[in-house]
Amino acid sequence: MLKNGIFALFAWLTVNLACAAGLEGISGADAGAGVREALAKGSEYAVASLGRDNGFMGNAKVRIPLPGFLQKAEKGLRMFGMGKQADQLVETMNHAAEQAVAEARPILGDAVRKMTLQDAKAILTGGEDSVTQYFRRTSSEALTQRFAPIVKGATGRLQLAEKYNQFAGKAAGAGLIDQKDADLDAYVTQKAIDGLFLMIAEEEKRLRSNPLEAGSSLLKKVFSAL
Repeated sequence: MLKNGIFALFAWLTVNLACAAGLEGISGADAGAGVREALAKGSEYAVASLGRDNGFMGNAKVRIPLPGFLQKAEKGLRMFGMGKQADQLVETMNHAAEQAVAEARPILGDAVRKMTLQDAKAILTGGEDSVTQYFRRTSSEALTQRFAPIVKGATGRLQLAEKYNQFAGKAAGAGLIDQKDADLDAYVTQKAIDGLFLMIAEEEKRLRSNPLEAGSSLLKKVFSAL
């Protein structure tokens, strides 16, 4: 069960840091492996939660809204009978994000495998979101590269998306909107990544404040030394 493992190592180590001397009896290899196992479970939860049908659309915390300037104009769009197009764009963006996040497993897994003992120590002694920040620091670029073509393929099937980019590009060039809102694919890609990290962060925070059973024998071995 995810709730029995995700980031539990970090929660227990943080709460019991004063007793960390007991870890001297645990090998560096076992401690590092325990950290990696907890990270892997956390990333798996985030991907499984979002990388499925309605993973974004059905979650108000990560649901991708219309880009900023279109949000302001949404009421007017609906008044002029364009509500269906607006809804279609929102659905397309969110389903594109779901498809993209489903491809995050190997990238997050690679970040876990490449984590050094020094990284693990920094995570354990860092702030409440140190796990999330580790993933953000080590995976953001690769996630962007993996997500972008998936998002582009999804939005490319919607003629409205192409029209959006044409209009938004001109508006950004004239200084009427932010440049970050000028490319729909870039907007959705970043929102997908932000949503992924948000889910990891929320689970990390929950388990840091309420540590549960370790789960695997390896994690229990580390915990028993605290």
